Amino acid sequence: MTRREFLVAGRMVTTDSEGYLRNLDDWSEAVARAQAEAEALELTPAHWEVIRYLRDYFHAHGVQAQVRVMIRHFQRVWGTRHGSNHALHELFPNGGPQKQGNRLAGLLPTKGEH
Repeated sequence: MTRREFLVAGRMVTTDSEGYLRNLDDWSEAVARAQAEAEALELTPAHWEVIRYLRDYFHAHGVQAQVRVMIRHFQRVWGTRHGSNHALHELFPNGGPQKQGNRLAGLLPTKGEH
């Protein structure tokens, strides 16, 4: 598997070929911003809310949130339209919230991803 390295705030951060952190402890908001910039994604407050949700969910449950769990949560928070599967995929156009969102949140790929 190919590695990628980039410098963030004076620290070298290593990812796998898909952009997932090799060391989850390397995550920081600066790392997320650098990764988003590399993916041509401008992070808005909505992006940060999803990223924080994903991190909190992972730390509380030990696994990544399934898309249907995210949709239920964000429909309660943002309403049916803005919390929909379509809206979440618009926020994270490169793989949706489960792939791009987890990557920017410094989490592992979900099961079934290659």
